[in-house]
Order: sequence, then structure tokens, then C-alpha cells
Amino acid sequence: MNLIFDIGNSSTKMAIYDGHKKVTSFRSRDLSCEKLERKLMPYKIDKAIISSVRVVPDYIIDLVAVNIPMVHKLTHNSKLPFILEYETPETLGTDRIAAIAGAYSNFPGKSCLVIDAGSAVTYDFISGKKYKGGNISPGLHMRFRALHRYTSQLPLIEPSDKYISPGRNTTEAITAGVTEGLLYEINEYIRAFSDKHPKLKVIITGGDGSFLKSKIRYETQFFPDIVLDGLNYILEYNAK
Repeated sequence: MNLIFDIGNSSTKMAIYDGHKKVTSFRSRDLSCEKLERKLMPYKIDKAIISSVRVVPDYIIDLVAVNIPMVHKLTHNSKLPFILEYETPETLGTDRIAAIAGAYSNFPGKSCLVIDAGSAVTYDFISGKKYKGGNISPGLHMRFRALHRYTSQLPLIEPSDKYISPGRNTTEAITAGVTEGLLYEINEYIRAFSDKHPKLKVIITGGDGSFLKSKIRYETQFFPDIVLDGLNYILEYNAK
């Protein structure tokens, strides 16, 4: 079985795969060595992959290195089934590499736009076997926090469907402004890419993907596990 680590800015997501099938997954904000050992106890792990956008905790490396025969730490130098056409691949987040790998495994040879709506919103594009690059934008919650932090009177608002646009009060004005502003951005990205690539596959994922998916004007496919699937695909690809 395969063990997948996706270590993000705010939490760690883990999954167990049997071949290409996900068996289980869980997320933790305070993953300890004891908690990790309990989660892994029922499974015989043969291979593991670690993707991290921050420093990997020592205990994770120690635990997997001791107990698992093959451990792969994802970097831009990892063997990939596609070419990275990125001028600074060493600065490319491994979560973005994994998301593109997930798209490639589901739609090999196609043009795909992967929209990952997490702490930041990333727009990554692959055409055929070439990753062409992508853009990074503030995420939904980051936009709400920025309005509150960098002004003296605007309150901190949580995302909600309960608003009217244009807003009739400050809460609605912020909610509508942030939510619809991000949706306008996403819709325009999809329109612009679709104009150039008529058979474009659009994938949405990330923590805010489920909140946003039904509000997007264009046809999208929601893959909440695209990063985990991509990491498992890369692990299997490197194990060959």
C-alpha cells in the first residue's frame, strides 16, 4: 500500500492508497508522532511520498524512513510523466506539481486548467505533456482577512451564501465583493483559456472548491482529491 503526505500551510492531509484506489484519508492541524502511528497501525505500507510547502517535521521523516521500504520526497527534480516549462522550477510548489499530475493521470494528453482554491488560488495549465505554467492569486479567506487587517473599520467576515449584490450593508458589501470578485476572476480565467483551447478540461479543487464550484458559470469537474491522486500517481511512476 502507498502512504501519501500532503503537508500544506495550515494542515497535513494523509491518505492510504491500494494501487490507484484511495482506501482512506484524514486531515490534521496538529499531527503528532503518536497520532500518526495509530493511523498507520492497520496498514502494511510499502511506499510513501511526501509533498510539503513548508519544512517537513523531523518525526515524519524518521518514522517513514524506518518503517517503509521506499520513501520519495517530491521535488522539481522528481521523475515526472510531463515536462515542466517553468523558468524557476525550484520555486514551484510541490502541491501544484501534484495537482497537475492528478490532472494528467485523469486526462492524459489533454489541455487542462487546474484551479486549486486553497489558502491561495492557483491556476495551473498543462497542454499535452507540457506544464506551461500558472498564476497565483489570494484565496477566499485571505481576501476577507486582508480587508479587515488593512483597514481600520471593516469587520472580519466569514464566507456565506447569504448576501444580496450590490450589498445593502457593510457585511453584505464585503461578502458580495470578495465572493463575486473571486468568481469573476475564475470565470474570466476559464473563458480566456477556453478561447485558446476549445476542448479545455477545467478542474476545481482545494478547501474552498466545494463552496465555489456551483457558482462558476462554466462547466468544471470537481476533484477534491486531485493533489492526493497526483502524488500517488507520481509515487507509482517513480517506483517503476
